[in-house]
Amino acid sequence: MKPTSIEVLATVLFALAVLHTFCVKRFAAWAHHQPKGSVQETLLHFLAETEVVFGFWAALLFFGIAALERSVDKAVHYIDGLNFTEPKFVFVVMVMAATRPVVRLAESMILWVARLIPLSEGMSFYVAALSFGTLLGSFITEPAAMTLLAILLKQRYFDRGISPRLAYATLGLLFVNISIGGTLTHFAAPPVLMVASKWQWNTAYLFSHFGWRAAAACLTSTILVVAVFRKELGRVPTMGRGGDRIPTWLTATHLALLGCVVAFAHHPDLFFGVFMIFLGIVYATLRHQDGLKFREGLLVGFFLAGLVTLGSLQSWWLKPLITGMSGGALYFGATALTAITDNAALTYLGSLVEGISEPLKYALVAGAVTGGGLTVIANAPNPAGAGILQNSEAFKATGISPVGLLLGALPPTLVAIVFFWLVS
Repeated sequence: MKPTSIEVLATVLFALAVLHTFCVKRFAAWAHHQPKGSVQETLLHFLAETEVVFGFWAALLFFGIAALERSVDKAVHYIDGLNFTEPKFVFVVMVMAATRPVVRLAESMILWVARLIPLSEGMSFYVAALSFGTLLGSFITEPAAMTLLAILLKQRYFDRGISPRLAYATLGLLFVNISIGGTLTHFAAPPVLMVASKWQWNTAYLFSHFGWRAAAACLTSTILVVAVFRKELGRVPTMGRGGDRIPTWLTATHLALLGCVVAFAHHPDLFFGVFMIFLGIVYATLRHQDGLKFREGLLVGFFLAGLVTLGSLQSWWLKPLITGMSGGALYFGATALTAITDNAALTYLGSLVEGISEPLKYALVAGAVTGGGLTVIANAPNPAGAGILQNSEAFKATGISPVGLLLGALPPTLVAIVFFWLVS
């Protein structure tokens, strides 16, 4: 397939955006050497935000299309033709899932599971959160599960003086387990959503082919990390049980509205209407609420919108690459490609291929979710987790290192490979 000039431009900008994500710490360092309050400092701090990267380069693509086509209308037409439902959905779900009633309920559920584990609270809560908790993504969606767990892990570990090694091991474990933990059902994980309808995959199919493997991999990876860091986790201070009592009706209302948003996930006009009702309830019950995470949600939505804008023009090289592979090559190729592009984009391109066999379908989706924790851009919920955790005590000084994340995610990724590809 011969690429057009616009596709070549989009691929060059996409590659630069990927490189930019690995250089955000450098931009932050440059910003500190600029005069306080100067335009240079502000611009460099802006470019040092991981969530800004793809939106920034997508904006350059817009102007590039306008220049190549000599028409702003052509650039506008391209943007109008894209589907930004997923960025809008992630923004709404992230804000709703981060409210005090929902977070408190999730914490109570994880604590209940943790009490069944005969370990200290630092270790038992860790095991429950990163095994059982990550599987919640199959029911409340992966973005919601990522938001909840990132908040809880920030409070209990990342803000409690843990070492950089444990911080990156936990971050990688969280991203990998969220990516594979959403495969128990057919409606919660973005890479599964892209193919489930066309390939007629229902929840029964997903659980029998993916779900049990995901649960086993999540538990195994978590136990391995706990075994390596058992002494440090055993020293993590116990959290208090303070806070006001949240009315049951308010928690139930939040869950019902969140459920409506999930049910209308493909209909932005409807789920934004539900979101407006939610905002009204939040402002009517402020004494039981924390500040809404609009900034974090908007940044993540901007990141994903940029990914959609740039990623939609990558099919000229991705599609032939995917279709030219055997089962094993496709699985490991998808795992590797996911690190440099969103895994939902990979499975979407695969769904466009007619007559693909069942083993190749499995290899593509399994590879896409296996590699979903290797980088921030690999899985749609990852920017949500990074946006919350980069402000923790563990990462505040230096930011999240892409290399540190990669190294932290490699062990659970290898465990996922064992269960998704080597175990029959």
